[in-house]
Order: sequence, then C-alpha cells, then structure tokens
Amino acid sequence: MRWLDTGIPLWLLLPALLGFALLMVSGIAGVGLSQLGLRPWRDWTITERSYFLQVVVIANVVFPFVLAAPRGNRAALPGTAWTLWNVLVPYLFFGFYQELVYRGMVQLELVRRWGAPIGIFVANMLYTFGPLHWYYFVSQASLGGPMFMAIFVIGLFFGVLYERSGNLWIVAIFHAIGNAYIVWGVGSVQ
Repeated sequence: MRWLDTGIPLWLLLPALLGFALLMVSGIAGVGLSQLGLRPWRDWTITERSYFLQVVVIANVVFPFVLAAPRGNRAALPGTAWTLWNVLVPYLFFGFYQELVYRGMVQLELVRRWGAPIGIFVANMLYTFGPLHWYYFVSQASLGGPMFMAIFVIGLFFGVLYERSGNLWIVAIFHAIGNAYIVWGVGSVQ
C-alpha cells in the first residue's frame, strides 16, 4: 500500500475512498445501492444469511489459528491497539472498497454487456492484474506467480458468488476479513 502513502493515515483514507466511491455511484451515476447488491439484511434470503454467518464464524476461527505464530508475535509487541487500528481496520475498508469497484461497478456492467462468463472473467482479469496488485509484477518470480494465481482464483470465486447471489455485502465482507487478517497476520502485502 505504499502507493497510497499520502501522509493521511490509512484508517482515515480508506473509509474516505469507500465513501467517495459510494457517492460517485449513487450521486453521479444514478445507480441505487440496492442495484449493486447492497441490500438491507431484512431482504437477504435465508441461504444468504446462513452462508454469511457460517463463513464469518469459520473465518474468525480459521484465520487466527492458521496465522497464530505471526499474530502471536505481533500481539506481544507494544502498541497492539495501534496495530489493530492502523492495519486491521483500514484493510477491512479496503477489501470492501475493492469489491465495490470490481464487482459492484466493473463486473456488473461487463456482465450486462457481454454475459456472465465473459463479464466475470474480464472483470477478474482487470482485478487480478490491475493497479491494486501491480507490485507483484516487480516482485520475485517465486512470489509473483503464486500471488497472481491466488488472487485470480479468489477473485473468480468472489465474482461467481456475486453473480449468483447479487449480494455485494457477502463478497465485500469476506474480502475485507481476508485482507485484514492476512495483512495483520503476515505483514505487508508488498
């Protein structure tokens, strides 16, 4: 996230970017948030609610277990509250922002124009190789290849899930949880 180094703390910058994107979509493009899949909880199906709750619970059990060693070392350091506020919280917003842009805007329009298979694939290629992951092009080959593959597969899963459910909250929150835990547990994504 060095490219976002504006001097503004991430915990302030990323929610502002998310708010700006939501304002642009609803205010300028005239697209209602429910059209993007940001429907209220009361409008979710039983399946969506069940799936969402299961994944959130499982992710909050599995991620801490898998990342126990790296997280344990970080949690023991002074300033754990600072780390949580400045790493975990911003990346929750960043994952949500990424899904709003790539699924709620790009994929939605590409699927409308070209159909689901091509629209999902092209949106996912833009997500995988786009500006948010550009730094993997200059990383070691041993890191770049596996990262692009992982990003592509996870993005494809999120794309299909969004297309099938029409619920942006689900993919946005799953992505946010994954980002937050991975960055906090493993360290910088660069």
